[in-house]
Amino acid sequence: MHAITVTTPGGPEVLEWTQVPDPRPGPGEVLVDVAATAVNRADVLQRRGFYPPPPGASDILGLECSGTVAELGEGVRGWRVGDRVCALLAGGGYAERVAVPAGQLLPVPDGLDLAAAASLPEVACTVWSNLVMIGGMRAGQLLLIHGGGGGIGTHAIQVAVALGATVAVTAGSEHKLAACRDLGASIAVNYREDDFVAAVRNTPQGGADLILDNMGAAYLDRNVDALAADGQLCVIGMQGGATGELNLGKLLAKRGRVFATALRTRPETGQSGKAEIVAEVTRRLWPLIADGTVRPVVHAELPITEAGAGHALLDSAETIGKVVLTLG
Repeated sequence: MHAITVTTPGGPEVLEWTQVPDPRPGPGEVLVDVAATAVNRADVLQRRGFYPPPPGASDILGLECSGTVAELGEGVRGWRVGDRVCALLAGGGYAERVAVPAGQLLPVPDGLDLAAAASLPEVACTVWSNLVMIGGMRAGQLLLIHGGGGGIGTHAIQVAVALGATVAVTAGSEHKLAACRDLGASIAVNYREDDFVAAVRNTPQGGADLILDNMGAAYLDRNVDALAADGQLCVIGMQGGATGELNLGKLLAKRGRVFATALRTRPETGQSGKAEIVAEVTRRLWPLIADGTVRPVVHAELPITEAGAGHALLDSAETIGKVVLTLG
């Protein structure tokens, strides 16, 4: 089969469409003919040589895909050859075929084509597992999302609004802030010009009940300042650095909680494993997508042979939502 390979760590130009060995489904796995995949920040980091795949995972880029079931591995139940699916992956999505643990497959939501479905598994599982399964987000709370115009941000806004939360976002341009407002954000802060701490403190909640943060160290102290009493800070990225000082005195005064999570390195099964998250997303979030309450936000669709251009788009920081790569 063909797949996008990384010739050497570097810029988007190092991505090449080349022949690689065909994958085979092992016990409990499903072989998927890939119709589309999507570009994630983790793919960009791996391309640069900074984010190797977990042990045993494919070294081909791609943390999600959509397509049709081509073959069932030993012991797989509940799926049939020809089923339209999308999948959460530890790697391997930038290819014509990929072997997926059956517990990480999701049906394509009603009303979506395969290209749109490819944009969902990574953001849906990230947002639902952190905000709902761990963070316990509920109606009436204030959620602050950093990077509101990105793939995770645009999805998280919609999920939070659907669950009755009020949403504040940060972004770096009026264009992105306007898109966030259109999706349901009530408070939109240009981080280049304004102070998000003041913006969320000047609310009935007196601060954010939950913060979804992709910046890490650069925002750590200010995020604690922005928390409401009993608030929670969820760190899912380190775009602003990995090392910072946490003021425990301020955190104790607010009875706050800080937790950091990664989806890619979770085990396939077990408590808080990928299969558990996928099952929850399928049961509780997929109906909101099927009825249009939550919709995929896709900035661009490109042929997979133009994966380098897709990565350049994400590198530009001008995208709103996801960049999808299509096959065929």
